[in-house]
Amino acid sequence: MSLWDKVLGIATGGLADTAIKVAEKWFPPDMSEGEKQAVRLAFERLEMERSHATDMALQQASAELTDRIAKLEGTAGDLKGIPVIGTLVLFARGTQRPVWGFSTLWMDWQWFSSAWGTLSDQQQQALIIINFLVLGFLFGERAVKNLSPLIMQLLARKAG
Repeated sequence: MSLWDKVLGIATGGLADTAIKVAEKWFPPDMSEGEKQAVRLAFERLEMERSHATDMALQQASAELTDRIAKLEGTAGDLKGIPVIGTLVLFARGTQRPVWGFSTLWMDWQWFSSAWGTLSDQQQQALIIINFLVLGFLFGERAVKNLSPLIMQLLARKAG
């Protein structure tokens, strides 16, 4: 189940399933299967409409947040209007991911190849924190969570 499904489940509360279970207890005994199915479909349609309304509200909130950030912090277009400095800031902003990514890759290579010799525990902890920050920034939290057990296993093996 994805995070999105969980959010929708919380927002809608599994309304159709819950409502159907309650309604089935109150169905008249002489109600035909077709009528029961029509009631089920009505509840499912209600849940879909509520889910759609939630989607639209989330999309609108995201758009409003993006607009607010652009108003507070400015946009790349604003920076283009500043001679020289604007171009430098855009360049620095655009190179953040590659610089941090390749720097971390280089530091890891130095560390694991023992090119730096023996690092202190504090230096190793700093490298681990840098790796988690950079990997989280580059690939997202989910990738870091999925790889954490493997990384910890490798670090434990290296430690001894």
